[in-house]
Amino acid sequence: MSLDAIKGLPDRLRVFHEHYRRHMRTKTDDTSEYGFHYISGLIRMQAKRNMANIGRKTDVPEQNMQQFISDSPWPGRELIGAVQLDIGFREEFSGGVLLIDESANEKAGEHSAGASRQYNGRLGKVEVSQVGVFLGLANNGYHSWYDGELFIPEKWFSEAYAEKYKKAGIPKDRTFKTKLELALDMTKRAMEKGIPVEVVDCDTLYGRSGKLRDEFAQLEMEYYADVPENTKVYVELPSVTWPLTQRGETASKPEVLGLSYEVKELKSHSQTGWHTLTLRPTERGMLTADFARWRVWTVRADGSKREEWLLIRRDKNRVSYSLSNASRDTSLFIMAERKSQRYFIERSNQDAKSELGWDEFQAIKYNAWEHHLALTIMASWFITETRLDWAQAYERDPELLEALELDVLPALSMSNVRELLRAAMPLPQLTTTQAAQLVAKHLDNRARSRKSRMKRARSP
Repeated sequence: MSLDAIKGLPDRLRVFHEHYRRHMRTKTDDTSEYGFHYISGLIRMQAKRNMANIGRKTDVPEQNMQQFISDSPWPGRELIGAVQLDIGFREEFSGGVLLIDESANEKAGEHSAGASRQYNGRLGKVEVSQVGVFLGLANNGYHSWYDGELFIPEKWFSEAYAEKYKKAGIPKDRTFKTKLELALDMTKRAMEKGIPVEVVDCDTLYGRSGKLRDEFAQLEMEYYADVPENTKVYVELPSVTWPLTQRGETASKPEVLGLSYEVKELKSHSQTGWHTLTLRPTERGMLTADFARWRVWTVRADGSKREEWLLIRRDKNRVSYSLSNASRDTSLFIMAERKSQRYFIERSNQDAKSELGWDEFQAIKYNAWEHHLALTIMASWFITETRLDWAQAYERDPELLEALELDVLPALSMSNVRELLRAAMPLPQLTTTQAAQLVAKHLDNRARSRKSRMKRARSP
């Protein structure tokens, strides 16, 4: 690549921000410049990427940055929509896959919008957390966050949480929605924007819902929905009846007559035909796994029956199961390739945390969460767009392939681009006076906090 291109990264970031800055203004104020400093801080800083630290590192007064993120009414959703349109215009994402997943951040208390004791997948246990449902987009090895919604537990809409609800600034018209409903809303929004994809992947939390799979089918989306290993399927069309109870009333659940299997039983069935497929290059070599599939029937809670594919993937230490509405003539290789894209939403979630500080964010208000989401998606897209543009501008040297004895050369990662931007746009270092002032402020805050706790402890 060109050293001039690397040196030009700060200018590239400035032009990128100019393209979107109108979405960070309000009718009465233009604080969009803070948006430039915020995303530059997310990308360049290595840790403690909260509002105060980003402000300090980018020479923005802490109160100004706090106001911009938490209280300013600039439309975060509008900014996300603008970025989404640009992502959708890139040919590299045409024919890609929408990816649904959730991600949780641990919180110290239930003051932040939507924070509650709920399952945190990163910790592997129930803990006080803030959970977001995210929509990603992946194709050709490139991936990016595309959309997100804060999951607000149902108890937050109760009278007991009325004061917290108000302090967190959650919109009055917001109603309780399950994670599945949020995922469906985002999928519909993506389709309304004309995003050039027709495939959606999701894990077992979402895939086990027959209703959600049916909704995807009605949207004419080809889905690959992971399901638990005890999911019941039928290899032949079953019969469904509604028996009567002892009181002579129709039962609330249908009775299904037919030979059923738990999907895990089919992995060792004598008629299961396994095929070893090599799907794509990875950092560790080529992605290779065993795949098999069955045409099966599933039964919904209302007694309706659906014919679907059961796709089984077998890796060295894991077997996964997915249901799909792919057409009968879809090849096993294409199905395997599309199902295996789900890795990239996990990669996007991890990049958002480790590379852009998503889990370092500290704020109470709903508005702050949505603004932080919009600016994180924007920062992620800046890096992905840079990678795409440079891949077109700078061809890989074919002699390197031969010299390294490889089929494919590795692409620039998000971490690589961040490293280059830090070199071209280094963070300012504190002067001795600034450091002394910062330490004095921390000590003062700690003293005031201790005084406040002691005062509360003495109160009757």
